[in-house]
Amino acid sequence: MPSFHRALVLTGGGTGGHFFPAVALAEGARARWSDRQITFVGARRGIEARELPASPWPHLLLDVEGVVGRSPLRMARSALKLWRAVSQLKRLWRHESPWAVIGTGGYGAAPALLAARSLGIPFFLHESNAAPGALVKLVAPRARRVWCGLEAVCPLLPGAACRVVGTPVRDAFLREFRPATELLPPYRLLVLGGSGGARAINEAMLAIAPALLEAFPEWEIQHQTGLAELDRLGNRARHARHALVPFIARMDEAMESASLVVSRSGASTCAELKAVGRGAILIPLPTSANDHQRMNALAMAAEDRAFVVEQTSGLSSRLLEAIQPLMSGTSTRQLLSRTPEPNRAVDLCLEDLASYFG
Repeated sequence: MPSFHRALVLTGGGTGGHFFPAVALAEGARARWSDRQITFVGARRGIEARELPASPWPHLLLDVEGVVGRSPLRMARSALKLWRAVSQLKRLWRHESPWAVIGTGGYGAAPALLAARSLGIPFFLHESNAAPGALVKLVAPRARRVWCGLEAVCPLLPGAACRVVGTPVRDAFLREFRPATELLPPYRLLVLGGSGGARAINEAMLAIAPALLEAFPEWEIQHQTGLAELDRLGNRARHARHALVPFIARMDEAMESASLVVSRSGASTCAELKAVGRGAILIPLPTSANDHQRMNALAMAAEDRAFVVEQTSGLSSRLLEAIQPLMSGTSTRQLLSRTPEPNRAVDLCLEDLASYFG
């Protein structure tokens, strides 16, 4: 059991889009306040359950799961687990009260944020997406500050103390990156479906990759499938230059080496693409809460950083049509690649946090 006494608690997970901004804020806080205990709280089922045990961060993983979009029976079971997790944290925090709690969303953040709200512990939120999640909307009015990735989210949180800061990226994305114009053959197409993978994207890429790689011999594909999907797809026939991997830990290096990216449009991925300066074809998750991934993708397209391909019938053929001209034409592809954009979200959040505590 980690110590929570006067600790800065980071909570957010379930998916990489919620977990990695929390890691970015923790890295920044450790550099700013080296003597401050930093502790994570998350879920046993999310990406944090895989990442935190191998990390240096003290952490507590709780038995919680998502509530929204489930059957009535599963929703009742999930609500009971959430109540137990909140009760457990409240018992702990009455004896070891944290200094502050920062939540970045996702069901893994619910116990810590609800416990902090109940006990009067100062808590802060970061909402990366263009549309706020259910948990953020619930607790935002009582948060000391809601840091927003995009201006569009502020009107959707009435009564909250919002400030637009951008989306935090990890330390690895705060360095200088090689411009896309300096990349030489073999060019790389990087395919991402989020930290857990995306079956629709995986199936579409396996269908079109042979034709693409035969037509463009100077290209190769690095394809993050997700662990469960790799088990399902590992024995499928594929082109020799089409590499499947379950998960990419050094995403900064993978993006820097890519000439083009095909990806979901989670807020963290979009922020990382901007930091590295790489163009993308974005395929929003159609079931994302409040359609936030589609809104993220459209925001990237409005900045001429991406093309958007909707996940509807005929995805393979439409994805092929979108990729071919970008693989064949260097100038067309480089129109999407911008100068890497410095990311100050972590500094802005922590300066705000420091000013609150004086």
